[in-house]
Amino acid sequence: MTAAPDTDLLNDAELAHLMAPFGPFEQRPHLGVAVSGGPDSLALALLADRWARRLGGRVTALTVDHGLRPDSANEAAKVGRWLAGHGIEHHILTWDGTKPRTGIQAAAREARYGLMSGWCRDAGVLHLLLGHHQEDQAETFMLRLAADSGIDGLAAMAAVVEKPSMRLLRPLLNVPKARLRAYLEHMGQPWVTDPSNDDPAFTRVRIRQSLPALAAAGVTPAALAQAAARMARARIALEDTAAKLLATCCHVAPMGYAGLDGGKLFAAPDEISLRALSRTVLCIGGPKYPPRTAKLESLHEKMKKAARDGGSSWRGATLGRCRISACGPVFLICRESRNLPQPALVTDGEERVWDRRFRISISADGPPQGQPLRLANLGVEGWRDVIAVAPETRSLRIPLEARGSLPALWDDDGVIHAPHLEYSRKPRFGAVSSLLRADFRPRQSLAGTGFMVAH
Repeated sequence: MTAAPDTDLLNDAELAHLMAPFGPFEQRPHLGVAVSGGPDSLALALLADRWARRLGGRVTALTVDHGLRPDSANEAAKVGRWLAGHGIEHHILTWDGTKPRTGIQAAAREARYGLMSGWCRDAGVLHLLLGHHQEDQAETFMLRLAADSGIDGLAAMAAVVEKPSMRLLRPLLNVPKARLRAYLEHMGQPWVTDPSNDDPAFTRVRIRQSLPALAAAGVTPAALAQAAARMARARIALEDTAAKLLATCCHVAPMGYAGLDGGKLFAAPDEISLRALSRTVLCIGGPKYPPRTAKLESLHEKMKKAARDGGSSWRGATLGRCRISACGPVFLICRESRNLPQPALVTDGEERVWDRRFRISISADGPPQGQPLRLANLGVEGWRDVIAVAPETRSLRIPLEARGSLPALWDDDGVIHAPHLEYSRKPRFGAVSSLLRADFRPRQSLAGTGFMVAH
């Protein structure tokens, strides 16, 4: 490939312009950069290193060895040597364990982000740069179009994704991949070629291979990326309006259930109330992805009809790990009682996320030495245990549908502690809240973190 003319090469000023929407950054910023060894991520690492050094900061390159190809470890080491030649720190993160036989690309992506996010958290790095470029955005748009996605899906990849301990940043979404390769050629920097990027067994590869024919018909990667950007602008406006609606019609209880005012919800335009419903399901059920559009629309219509009829004839429905029922003008959205986490032994001082919804803390001085305790949902049996010892618990205003999915501590005699019910069977362990703390911290907030387009 012939390098682009010097005037078309990426340079420090252009990268500073691309990074500006993500600021302000801390003094002497330390950035992580995901580097597979391909041209896109390598170019980003070199450019980001120059950008960070001008601010008195630095970058650390992270390469994940998935172990899916015989030479992957050698390639990761080679990437490290290349980067060392530029004075860039490099770490190899290894994906250990058994690999799935199906859905390998999705599993590898999840493992990759998990390993890099964990490294950033432990190192105190607040920003992880990803090398996705214009063609990647075009491919994502086409993938979402093929999957019958709505506006949210067609917005493709966000420039910024907020995580609990760091941010994912994509500064190159408007940059063609040819310019990234030209930059590396100009720098005399080779790169690794992954044969799976040309394997037509993967849907994304087949879409990638179709882009030249689309471009010949006038549907260029730049045009597809621009279409995604326009969808993103629409998504941002709709998200804002839906968040304002939720502020007036939705109440989320610390026990992890929600009430939706049907009158206010369905007074809004359908696109807005659909979004509000989807956000509530994501918050309460904790699924990884929003409900499928067709299923969400079906539930929306049933709820709208139930709201008109007063809810008396509607038997309820399930969606996204949630059970939705009507209580007069209010719709109750609770976590389903099925597919809850299996009972698991806990240890003193332990902290964990349970069912993707609750942040669990076990008191370091709670259970006596040697007495095993299990963390599990309350369920019907647990509720019977509680009211047998503390019948006054019946007066708590927790909907029946929400009780069973609450976290509780069990021993061999039954429920020992249920914090949301203010119940502790053995007071000698201390105050009610000293043994188990369970705070509702859903993986998806009610309003979401918002979608961002960087210009």
